[in-house]
Amino acid sequence: MTELLKKLQWRYATKKMDSAKVVSEEKVDRIVEAARLAATSSGLQPYEIIVVKSQAVREQMKPKAFGQSQITDGSHVLVFAAWDDYTPERINMMFDLHNTERNSKDEGWENYRKMLLGSYPTRGAEVNFQHAAKQAYIGLGTALIAAAFEEVDATPMEGFDPAGIDEVLGLKARGLRSAVILALGYRDTAQDWLVNLKKVRRSGKEFVTKVE
Repeated sequence: MTELLKKLQWRYATKKMDSAKVVSEEKVDRIVEAARLAATSSGLQPYEIIVVKSQAVREQMKPKAFGQSQITDGSHVLVFAAWDDYTPERINMMFDLHNTERNSKDEGWENYRKMLLGSYPTRGAEVNFQHAAKQAYIGLGTALIAAAFEEVDATPMEGFDPAGIDEVLGLKARGLRSAVILALGYRDTAQDWLVNLKKVRRSGKEFVTKVE
C-alpha cells in the first residue's frame, strides 16, 4: 500500500505529453480492465470505455476538446461513455448476466430487479444519463489509480464538447453519451510546466473528519 501511495504522489494531470513515447497495449489493457472491475450502482455497469489509439481519429477529437494537446500527443484516449438512459432491456440484460454468471436465481435479487424496472425507466432519460455518468466517474477514478500503478501519465478531461465527441465516435447510434475523457501517455519533462511543481493537497487533518 505504501508503494501505491508513492505512485499516487508521483502522478499529476500531465499538461504536455511526449508524442514520441507510446504506452504499451499491455499497460492500456490493464488500466481498462481495472476500470471494468470498478464498482457501479446496483452492479449495472451503465457505461462503456472507448479506447482510441488511431491518430487520425484523435486528430478529429482534438478540436472537440478545445485543442488540448494531450489528445494527440499522448498515445491513447479513453472515452467513458455512459448509457443515454436506463431502459428495461438494459436493466434486464445486467440482471440476467448476474444470474447466468452465478448460476443461480435469488428471490430477493429478482425483487430488486422489479423495483429498478418500476422506478428507473420512469425517471426520464436525462436524469438517468446523469446517474450513469456518475458511475463512469467511478471508473475514471479507478483508471487513474491503475495508470499511476503502471507509471503511465493520465490526464482526465471534462473540457470538451460532448456532442462533438459523440459525433466523431458514432456514440448516439449506440445509445451512449460521452461523460469524461482520459488521455494516456508519458510526460514531456522538458516542456511540461507542471512537472516539477510540488503536489498540493489539503492536509489530512483538514480533509478528513473521523467519527469514532
